Amino acid sequence: MGLATKEKLFSKDFFITYAWLAAGCFLFALGNVLFAEPYGFAPGGTYGLSIVFHHLFGWRTEVAALSMDIPLLIVGFIFLGGKFGIKTVVCTFMIPVFMSLVHKFYGFDALLEPGISDVALLEEQLLSSIFGGIVYGVGLGMIFKSRATSGGSDIISMILHKYTHISLGTLVIIVDCLITLTTVVAFGDWRLPMYSWILIFIEGKVIDLVVDGANSHKTLMIVTDKIDEIRKVIIEEIGRGATIFHGEGGYKGEPRSVIYTIVTRRESTILRYRINKIDPGAFINVIDSKEILGNGFKPLDE
Repeated sequence: MGLATKEKLFSKDFFITYAWLAAGCFLFALGNVLFAEPYGFAPGGTYGLSIVFHHLFGWRTEVAALSMDIPLLIVGFIFLGGKFGIKTVVCTFMIPVFMSLVHKFYGFDALLEPGISDVALLEEQLLSSIFGGIVYGVGLGMIFKSRATSGGSDIISMILHKYTHISLGTLVIIVDCLITLTTVVAFGDWRLPMYSWILIFIEGKVIDLVVDGANSHKTLMIVTDKIDEIRKVIIEEIGRGATIFHGEGGYKGEPRSVIYTIVTRRESTILRYRINKIDPGAFINVIDSKEILGNGFKPLDE
């Protein structure tokens, strides 16, 4: 969570990183103001809790969130040490500044104004949860891409992880779900957390898309007696590399060779077709690969 990476001051990487960070913080603020805050959605984190306080007590969401984030940063430094880095601190202050600017120049109304009927209101809530998830996801994805974290409730999860050894991902979900459920206690409406969960789900998918990219790769493990022919197809026709493992079949104890290769979704379809023509009896294990780093794929320095 806390990514204390450093870029050389005023280098190209420095400007690119902080441009991503600023853009991500702005989109996160925009998602709050236009889609979550007007409807009382609480998509986890200190901003989700602050939206509840905004509707209950009239507090400014960004002020309430900042008043929680600063003590959490201090507690985080005490219990976890310097895990956060300057970018997380910058992000903590940048989001409320952007929210204040959006409030000043745009106001507090939803981008999608509720209609006069209950049916219209439900439609606007659903659309806002969907598009809010997209905007939130792009913003948070850009923040993560800049090797930072938005801080807030993530720090609570990190502290609990340190002392309970429950997985960090599980704790983040638990903390965010508890915050989301506060809307039921505050407003007595079960629809609000449901809309918030839609927003959170879409947000997570969009974050993965921003951080990992749209390319989908497949890892193929191919057991075949036609090693040379299939290796030639992979290298010469598909244009990918391959690694060959030599092993032993578990049933008969006969020597077997396995080809290991990584290709795109389209290349996988072509390769499977060609393998079927060369060796219909081949055994192929196809695995979805979330991220591939190295020569021919995403550079390691990304």
